[in-house]
Amino acid sequence: MQYRSDRVAHELKNEVGAIIARKLHDPRVGFATVTGAQVSPDLRHAKIFVSVLGPPEEQRETLEALNHAAGFIRRALGSRLRLRRSPELTFTFDESVEYGARMTQLIEEVKKETSGFDSQPSDPDPGAGPESEA
Repeated sequence: MQYRSDRVAHELKNEVGAIIARKLHDPRVGFATVTGAQVSPDLRHAKIFVSVLGPPEEQRETLEALNHAAGFIRRALGSRLRLRRSPELTFTFDESVEYGARMTQLIEEVKKETSGFDSQPSDPDPGAGPESEA
């Protein structure tokens, strides 16, 4: 049964993303990307994870707009997916994208800091090598 909910979650992710991009004309919805979906085992509830580009205020407004339009999106899903009942949708901010971007930024900062150490010789006394012992 887990396999079916995974398949439905994958289809929901694709279809909800398409509906948001093409059919939802709410000015409060900024640049939103559907990053994932979780469906309950009985397929009645779905949590849709969304990544929103922009400041936190715009992210909050976009989530409010998406949750407000959940009924419209659910009806549109009903005509696209062949399910007995369309799941009830809840939109949630996906922090993993923001977390990944922050990790990349930190790695780049560490690379910049350590690049100064690479230009220094690793051996403090270059004349003390094996050639000088002979």
